[in-house]
Amino acid sequence: MLNNNSSSWSISEDSLKRYVHFASERCIQELLSASDSHGDGCWKLLSFQNGVQISKRTSPSFHIFRSRWLLKSVSPQQFITVANAIDAAKQWDSDLVEAKYIKDLQDNLSIILLRFGDASKPLFKNREFIVYERRETMADGTLVVAVASLPKEIAAGLHPKGNNTIRGLLLQSGWVVEDLGDEDNSCIVTYVVQLDPAGWLPKFFVNRLNTKLVMIIDNLEKLAQTCPIITTQIIQS
Repeated sequence: MLNNNSSSWSISEDSLKRYVHFASERCIQELLSASDSHGDGCWKLLSFQNGVQISKRTSPSFHIFRSRWLLKSVSPQQFITVANAIDAAKQWDSDLVEAKYIKDLQDNLSIILLRFGDASKPLFKNREFIVYERRETMADGTLVVAVASLPKEIAAGLHPKGNNTIRGLLLQSGWVVEDLGDEDNSCIVTYVVQLDPAGWLPKFFVNRLNTKLVMIIDNLEKLAQTCPIITTQIIQS
């Protein structure tokens, strides 16, 4: 139901769950497609930095960026523990001022608030995002984390926009972690991001900064390596 006073949707939890499940299923399939090397022809290689392959796929709006990396001696379970919306946001910008779970819809499906402050980088300055996060293990053991913004009307119904903030849109993002099954316990990680920060920023500037976002994989690898024992306990519990 639409609340005309706030231009927000009042939506039941069952309807919200159905919508997010459908939207996240589509995001998961797009992430899996992006991680498939057979589709590399759709991507333009931009650079190869510190072992990370950075590519771009053109879009009528904001381009989609992808990073891929072979992580040695980091298991998929270790990496997936820190590959979540909140930990990733901390790597995007150290001036993340608030990050919290608004609602858990299922064990693997949550709604999250991310809010950045006045001191943040231009892409995140005084911005907030209301996103879903879905975590899935595919039939072949591939681990996927899909994260994207809710439509603004639904987001407004779940959490009022903060004062003097701009509500941006994470159009699609997420992780695909493939186990190589080798003795080194290694994996291939693919990260995809397409971000519309909203407000006024030149599109070329946004697209340029998007290329930097895909490099957070470096920091997350280091984060995963710092607590292997704790990570194992979390996965097994």
